[in-house]
Amino acid sequence: MDDLEVTPGPGAPQGLRVPADELVEQFSRSSGPGGQGVNTADTRVQLSLDLATTTALDDDLRARVLARLASRLSGTVLTVTASEHRTQLRNRAAARRRLAELLREAVTPPTVRRPTRPTRGSRRRRAEAKTRRSQVKQLRRRPGAE
Repeated sequence: MDDLEVTPGPGAPQGLRVPADELVEQFSRSSGPGGQGVNTADTRVQLSLDLATTTALDDDLRARVLARLASRLSGTVLTVTASEHRTQLRNRAAARRRLAELLREAVTPPTVRRPTRPTRGSRRRRAEAKTRRSQVKQLRRRPGAE
């Protein structure tokens, strides 16, 4: 098994490389397509990575990933399962792709909304709309004793 490569992007400009010895693969019988071979072949793949001990993440990235993936973790272990293909080899590739994508999204820093001020034109249009509405309401009133 090779190292897991995570493509470069925001949060990890050089990408990430998870050493192969930190990944744990388990195989089991898969439900789904495969005919009678489903009963004998261990094609489902569970790929696990302990985020607390991996050397692929520095402390800042580790904290971000643990916070982002908290709902998917069992302790600090992230597990991905693949069983959609009929062969173990293709399921292994699918699980690795899925794990890399999860890590790619988790290391991306959150986008911060910077509040902007209303433009002069939008403030003017709002004031004019309020004036028009006020005039409509004044015209609905009962005439005074003037």
